Amino acid sequence: MTIDEIKEKISSLTNELNHYNYCYYVLNNPEISDQEFDMKMRELADLEAEYPWFVLPNSPTQRVGSDLTKDFEQVAHRFPMLSLSNTYSEEEVVEFHNRTCKLLFPEKPEYVCELKFDGLAISLTYQQGQLVRAVTRGDGVKGDDVTNNIRTIKSIPLQLQGNFSSDFDIRGEIFMPLNAFETLNKQRLEEGQPPFANPRNAAAGSLKMQNPAEVEKRRLDGFFYFLSGNNLPFDNHFDNVNAARSWGFKVSEYMEKCEDVEAVFDYIKRWNVQRRELPFDTDGIVIKVNNYRQQEILGSTAKSPRWAIAYKFKAEEAETQLLSVDFQVGRTGVVTPVANLAPVLLSGTTVKRASLHNADIIKQLDIHCNDFVYVEKGGEIIPKITGVNVSKRSPESKPVEFITECPECGTSLERAEGEAGFYCPNEFACPPQMKGKIEHFISRKAMNIESLGEGKTDILFDSNLVTKPSDLYSLKYEQLFGLEKIITHPTDKPKKISFKEKTVENILKGIENSKDAPFERVLFALGIRYVGETVAKKLAFHFKNMTALMTADEETLKQADEVGDKIAASLKGYFSDNRNTQMIEELRVAGLQFEIDGDNQPQKVSDILFGNNIVISGVFQRHSRDEYKALIEAHGGKNVSSISKNTTFILAGDNMGPAKYETAQALQIPIWSEEEFLRYIGE
Repeated sequence: MTIDEIKEKISSLTNELNHYNYCYYVLNNPEISDQEFDMKMRELADLEAEYPWFVLPNSPTQRVGSDLTKDFEQVAHRFPMLSLSNTYSEEEVVEFHNRTCKLLFPEKPEYVCELKFDGLAISLTYQQGQLVRAVTRGDGVKGDDVTNNIRTIKSIPLQLQGNFSSDFDIRGEIFMPLNAFETLNKQRLEEGQPPFANPRNAAAGSLKMQNPAEVEKRRLDGFFYFLSGNNLPFDNHFDNVNAARSWGFKVSEYMEKCEDVEAVFDYIKRWNVQRRELPFDTDGIVIKVNNYRQQEILGSTAKSPRWAIAYKFKAEEAETQLLSVDFQVGRTGVVTPVANLAPVLLSGTTVKRASLHNADIIKQLDIHCNDFVYVEKGGEIIPKITGVNVSKRSPESKPVEFITECPECGTSLERAEGEAGFYCPNEFACPPQMKGKIEHFISRKAMNIESLGEGKTDILFDSNLVTKPSDLYSLKYEQLFGLEKIITHPTDKPKKISFKEKTVENILKGIENSKDAPFERVLFALGIRYVGETVAKKLAFHFKNMTALMTADEETLKQADEVGDKIAASLKGYFSDNRNTQMIEELRVAGLQFEIDGDNQPQKVSDILFGNNIVISGVFQRHSRDEYKALIEAHGGKNVSSISKNTTFILAGDNMGPAKYETAQALQIPIWSEEEFLRYIGE
């Protein structure tokens, strides 16, 4: 062939193979056999290898790279990716509709309903018909450039076809089909790796892998549902998305126009049932005003558009049989009953265990041995038993009884007045409590000794080297080097952990670095009952040093913010035990911080939030949760962990838990966005 013929052949094969990819991965209608496709792909690859200067950027051979991507560049979105407001009831959909009609009066809105895919949001930029960049949602303003990984997804076009717009962004969701998810988890278990919890986590983890060639093996897919640009062909959402379909994008066939709110409810009810038959996960319905001009009239808040809303399905429920109940002991001695269940598929994952919480819940459910129970995932994540199918109960079945003795050390269980849980009082000799205190001590928000993760504390405990936190600071290299143990896990293959030279060095370095942790974190790390992260900080800044805290009587302790009778009694009880005071002295000798550094005093900015009890929920864009907690305290407010009638308002980010949302609605607690909060405090 001549040079011109070679160039033309490469171009022709590139266009052919892109067309066949589109037919196979988007239309699900293959036009040639796999063997024929492979032969053409091999022919193209051979020509490109011999004449690399003729390789086209949209060549299918360029989908998979072999070089590792060291970092993902942060890229600003050309059009901000706002999040949608969530609703959980038909009444809230009616409120959205009424509000929309009021703002558009005398015009009436036309809606578009779409399935809400449970994956990872992505924005693709196309210029002159070619994929230029792919960016994750990130914080909505900027995200990670994952273009190389996105190019491996065969349903995503590298070169558009037809009469496409010259410059636009298209939004979509990258997801992992259920069959690909099951295959991946089976493979991970065979390789001794932990399985992914659900397809969404698997998709997100896959898209952030450093090697595009490995991403390609994960069989990711994507649906696209929104266009942004200045020269789109139509004046409405529905027609533009269908135009994108003709350009080569995979657009959901389940998108429908709805003329009124009744049609919206028909769509919701239909897909609440049919979603279980889909080959991918969906967790709700997205309702959008179709007309662009009406969208502009409705506008957006800083967080979300007013012309769209997401209706979340009620948590999926399944029936399965209770096989047995285990009783687990936590680090504070509280005993939690855990139900072992016959495996059941729920929201895309297999559920085998569910918490029964405490004795009162068991009694309230009236649960018997071998009962058939109803299980759902709270917020589609955490399995819980919601009821019993009494009609299937055997007459011989006996009620599940809460144990009276610790399953680990045999000590009689106790229950404090007003407490829901029973606990084992043998805190200094009950193995799970002893190990739990060590694990809490090294955790990220406490002493943050990351080098002791992955079961290493179990090895130290089982070797009798560390039976309490202060023992960590007397460890020597020669004690650690050569230690090893086989760690087992219910869902993983056994894993051997060995303390080799580098491992030991990292452990000792992590322990040494932990001595710089400030007093409030040391106090939290002690694991005193009822003294959480916030209370530890309040105590540290109130008493300034450990000596003042340890010698305070209960009345003096209660002068600290958030310290009442229960916490004061717990503190006094902890410090009155010689075993605790001895360990504190050992930590002091080791060099830990037991007083507030003058430079570390919290700066009071204002009293604008004085008297406000504030709950934080969700994922935020402008600041982290810890930063918002600090802002609340800096402006005189109080952070509280749970919603009650005394809650002033909830500071809510994305993905606020449905249970908290329902509680807030029931108690009529105001919900503030982070933009409203930041404006209020003047930031």
